[in-house]
Amino acid sequence: MGVLEELESATVEVAERIGPAVVGIGHGWGLGSGVVVADGVVLTNAHNVSDPGVTLIFADGRTVQGQVSGHDIDGDVATIAADTTGVTPLEWASAPSRVGASVFAASNPGGRGLRVTLGTVAAVGRTFRGPRGRRVTGTIEHTAPMAKGSSGGPLLDSSGRLVGLNTNRLGEGFYAALPADDDLRRRVDALSRGESPTRPRLGVGLVPGRAARHIRRAAGLPDRDGVLIQQVEEASPAANAGLRRGDLIVEAGGSPVTSIDDLYQAVDGLGEGQALVLTVVRGAEELSVSVTFEVGGAREEGSA
Repeated sequence: MGVLEELESATVEVAERIGPAVVGIGHGWGLGSGVVVADGVVLTNAHNVSDPGVTLIFADGRTVQGQVSGHDIDGDVATIAADTTGVTPLEWASAPSRVGASVFAASNPGGRGLRVTLGTVAAVGRTFRGPRGRRVTGTIEHTAPMAKGSSGGPLLDSSGRLVGLNTNRLGEGFYAALPADDDLRRRVDALSRGESPTRPRLGVGLVPGRAARHIRRAAGLPDRDGVLIQQVEEASPAANAGLRRGDLIVEAGGSPVTSIDDLYQAVDGLGEGQALVLTVVRGAEELSVSVTFEVGGAREEGSA
């Protein structure tokens, strides 16, 4: 058997084996994909499920209504409770992917039918930014092409075992997947029990440092390192503290803020009920602002 025949045989075998476990999220292109990882549990990306109720389309055309049981927006992972009767959950790989390994990306974009493509692992331990700007680390970078609506579908090894959850397009023919490791298993178990992570949030949209300097220069203001507030959510901790659009955050908790990551680190490091003191520049004036957060409160929408 030649190389092309071997590739064809492997692709067909993987598609037949895993096809029933790959589901469409919603109707139409671009809404997303998911994968059955346990009886009654569908795993997908958090950005695919904006509402608690979710329409799932299985490979045989069966449509069921699922319910989001847990979601981690910053990690871009969500689980859906649904009737998966007759579908065998995917087996998890026992070892991590290695650079150069062959992988298959599977999807069912919006229930439009199974897609399976072949690629290789280009890198491991990569980083990208999640839906709200926080860094997601340790991801797999691969070259298996994915159409719009493929996020949330499985990344598979040559035996059809789950090695990752496809998440986003990195550009120039590369794609990112969350590794199907012990950490993801623990997160999936917790989410399927309804244990969604909570984090304090300011409730602001931000402009990163370099762009913020350009904006201040255009307004005739002096250069300062910091992140610029582009919008403030109503009734958010930031709004209640008096922060405004155009404020430049230069310190958080007494530490300099030169990037969005610095601000996330300060917010994530707060104890429950603890206030965060920010130093902001409003025009040319420097102010100290104390931001308080609701106990146990995490806002699941917005940027920071």
